[in-house]
Amino acid sequence: MHIKVKNMVCDRCKGVLKQEFRNAGIEVVHMDLGEVQFSDGAQEQMKHIREILVKNGFELIEDVNDSHIVDIKKHLINAVNNDLRQNLSKYLSEKMNKDYSALSKMFSAKEGLTIEKYFILLKIERVKEEIQMETKTFSEIAYDLNYKSSSHLAKQFKSITGMSMSEYRKVQDWNRKPLDEIV
Repeated sequence: MHIKVKNMVCDRCKGVLKQEFRNAGIEVVHMDLGEVQFSDGAQEQMKHIREILVKNGFELIEDVNDSHIVDIKKHLINAVNNDLRQNLSKYLSEKMNKDYSALSKMFSAKEGLTIEKYFILLKIERVKEEIQMETKTFSEIAYDLNYKSSSHLAKQFKSITGMSMSEYRKVQDWNRKPLDEIV
């Protein structure tokens, strides 16, 4: 049995659910961001699975469009974390095996912002994380996130956060958003 899960956007989310399902005696065969595959006998435990999800701030996704939104977000998070070096629309079309314009319209209608804007917000949260870790220069961060220049990143960062990256580093007011709260 395979389910889609809303708000499951990081390894910590996966760890929490793996532990909860293990404690409940529900066997997980495979888990990825936004997805859980259970052993064949799990269908009878669906009520308990739903309770575990809700108790931990997640939701079971049953609508097809909601499922596509979860997949889009999963692929975008993976792209930010794994240094996407190709065109975003081509990447998503290939990953989702769907026309990008259809994905874009569906995402915008459901989430209230474009895929591109969501992707930028994900990258800005990643920039905040990198600034906090203090292991890379702003130029290295820009390169890692595939910006054409560090000045492009700096402008985008300031327009979204209201402060420069240097100010953000100095203030140390780490107002980062969890990835599941970006939209």
